[in-house]
Amino acid sequence: MDDFKKVVAENIIKLRTSMNLTQAQLGEKLNYSDKSISKWERGESVPDVLVLKNLADMAGVTVDYIITPHDADEAPQVQQKTHRYSRRFITLTVLAGIWTLAVLVFVVLWLAGIFNWLVFIYAVPVSLITLLVLNSVWGDRTWNLYIISGLVWGIICSLYLTAIQQNWWQLFLLGIPAQIIIIFAFSIKKKPKKQ
Repeated sequence: MDDFKKVVAENIIKLRTSMNLTQAQLGEKLNYSDKSISKWERGESVPDVLVLKNLADMAGVTVDYIITPHDADEAPQVQQKTHRYSRRFITLTVLAGIWTLAVLVFVVLWLAGIFNWLVFIYAVPVSLITLLVLNSVWGDRTWNLYIISGLVWGIICSLYLTAIQQNWWQLFLLGIPAQIIIIFAFSIKKKPKKQ
C-alpha cells in the first residue's frame, strides 16, 4: 500500500508542476486545502476516486496515468483538448445568428415602413443571456461576472431607450445596487474541504 501511495504522490506532483500550479492553487481548483494536497504529495494519504478523476480531467490524462508508476524523467502524456476551439466556434456562430436575426427583423420592419433601430439595442441583452447560458453549461464561469454586469446595464439601457420620451433616467439608479449585489455574489468563495 505504501508503494501505491508513493506512486500516486509522485504522479500528483508531476501533474501539478506540469500545470504550473502551486499546492494552494491546485487545492482551490479541487476544492481542498493546500494541506490536503501536501499530504497527498508526501504519500501520507491518497485522494478519493472522484478527486483523482477531477485531477485527471484537469490535467488531460487518465486516472490510470495517476495510479501507474512512471520513469522519473517521463513527462505526463497530456491528452489534447480540442473542445476549446469548437466551443468558441459554437458561441460565435450562435451570436452571429442572433445578430443576423436582428438585422433581418430591422430590414423587414424598414420595408414595412417602420424604422426601428431599437432592434439592435434589444439584441445586446439577448446576446449576453445566450453567452451566459453557454458559459454556464460548459463550466467556464470566469467571465460570468462581466456578462451579468453587462446584461443588467444592457436591460436598463434598453428600457430607457424604449421609453426615451418619458426620460426615465432614474432607471440607471437601479443599476448601482444591482452591480454591488453582483460583485458581492461573485466574491463568495467555497471553503475548501479539510481532510
